[in-house]
Amino acid sequence: ERESMDLCSLAVKLGCGYVARSFSGDTNQVRNLIKGALAHEGTAVLDIISPCITFNDHDGSTKSRTYMRDHQDPLHEIDFIAPREQITVEYNEGETKVVEMHDGSKITLKKLDKEYDPTDRSAALGLLEDASQNMWFPTGLIYVNEDVGTIHDHLHLVDTPLSALPQEKLRPSKEVFDKIMASYL
Repeated sequence: ERESMDLCSLAVKLGCGYVARSFSGDTNQVRNLIKGALAHEGTAVLDIISPCITFNDHDGSTKSRTYMRDHQDPLHEIDFIAPREQITVEYNEGETKVVEMHDGSKITLKKLDKEYDPTDRSAALGLLEDASQNMWFPTGLIYVNEDVGTIHDHLHLVDTPLSALPQEKLRPSKEVFDKIMASYL
């Protein structure tokens, strides 16, 4: 069995400055985390768990693509997606909530509480590892590092758009170019 990859854990390990997760049915939390991600100056990753109502692809389902292809007599090639009710959740900080998805599967969400410190990178990685091992999803702001800086800071980019820079700023001189090429010999 393959081990799944946790997007938030990967984002923290790769140095993202804003890492959060939420459930699409918790609109207040999603809204606030989106605002935080947009306001963050560096790279932001926001993982939103959202149930897919399009397919119920599991063995035994009479609504799966496989079952339908084996048992249909199509008149036209038109896809139809049966409407489903939106799954919404309301739960307080620090609470755990088990949410049943449209296909009957369940996920466990745990909203981070006020005592959780999202600036502690080690704690964030520990939290994500514990969640992975115990099959639950932390929701909220998992990690933030305001000192990471932007890609412009790391690459020392200029404020002027590239299209407005003169050619001599965009291209190395012949001497510099020759020196670069000589280094490959």
